[in-house]
Amino acid sequence: MKWLTLLSLALALVVAGLVIAEEHRDDSAPDGLRPGGTLSQSLPAPPLAGEPRDAGREVLNYPEQPPVIPHGIRDYQVDARANRCLTCHSRSEAVQAGAPMVSISHFRDRHQQVLAAVSPDRYFCTQCHVPQTDASPIVPNTFLTVDEVLGDMLRERRDGGGQ
Repeated sequence: MKWLTLLSLALALVVAGLVIAEEHRDDSAPDGLRPGGTLSQSLPAPPLAGEPRDAGREVLNYPEQPPVIPHGIRDYQVDARANRCLTCHSRSEAVQAGAPMVSISHFRDRHQQVLAAVSPDRYFCTQCHVPQTDASPIVPNTFLTVDEVLGDMLRERRDGGGQ
């Protein structure tokens, strides 16, 4: 009797598993940076942003912000063997190229020792610097510049009754 109960229970579980397995479920994928689609679909990536705009140097939004790159860098070699950025931005070439020289902060190592050449910590420019582009933000941005934050604080103090 025990064997018959166990056998019928096992058979019921197998049948239930087969029914569930046959049911082809295609749940919707979690909405991340690329919303839509299902788990089994492979949607194409969104198009890349346009070419960088040549708008010149931009105003920085906060102290120590890495400046954006005001020109295209496609096909620039920046690796352990070569750094194309330094052909214009190095100390020896910046004046002749009409480009800003690499910041003095790039000539210090992690122990703040001054070096004769760009520090290996700062050698790979695109770790911090990115080309300017007119790409739409992927996620909402509520960033305020230092001037906007200070202006809001002054307005709050003025409107708050001088507290």
